[in-house]
Amino acid sequence: MSTRRRCREIVLQLLYEHDLGGTRTPEAARAFIKSRLQGRKALTDFADRLLSGTLKHRDQVDRQLSRLSTHWTLPRMPATDRNVLRLGAYEILFGGTPGQVAVSEAILLAKRYGDRNSPRFVNGVLDRLYKEHIGQVKPAVAPETGGAQAVDGHADQGPSANPGLSDSAKLP
Repeated sequence: MSTRRRCREIVLQLLYEHDLGGTRTPEAARAFIKSRLQGRKALTDFADRLLSGTLKHRDQVDRQLSRLSTHWTLPRMPATDRNVLRLGAYEILFGGTPGQVAVSEAILLAKRYGDRNSPRFVNGVLDRLYKEHIGQVKPAVAPETGGAQAVDGHADQGPSANPGLSDSAKLP
């Protein structure tokens, strides 16, 4: 596993915790990151930037994700998928990570921590966001009525609920 991928996993854990009402201070979050990365400064700084940036831009990111995930409101999504999307969207829009890398890394996180439909859902939403961001496609407009909106030729069916696994059981 790449070291930056490990950073993303740690940040996903902290985003998940924050999303579920965690009250870890920024200093405590940085200490957690540092301990998980065995004090490697460059990686700790990278993970810290991902976490603080995703939290700082959360409202903007959430607006974009809400617009693109046509049949899934953010609160209705599994917390893991929601936070994988937030991290990936932050990297695409603000993080300076090449968009294709951000999408690929988010898909890998979704495969590891989401359910069987999570990777496809994450791919559809973030691929559309990336293509809009670089101007390849026109921005999607939220439909006024029901019906699946195609994202790159695939209906956005969203993540499936998996009552057998809780989101908290998936993160290390």
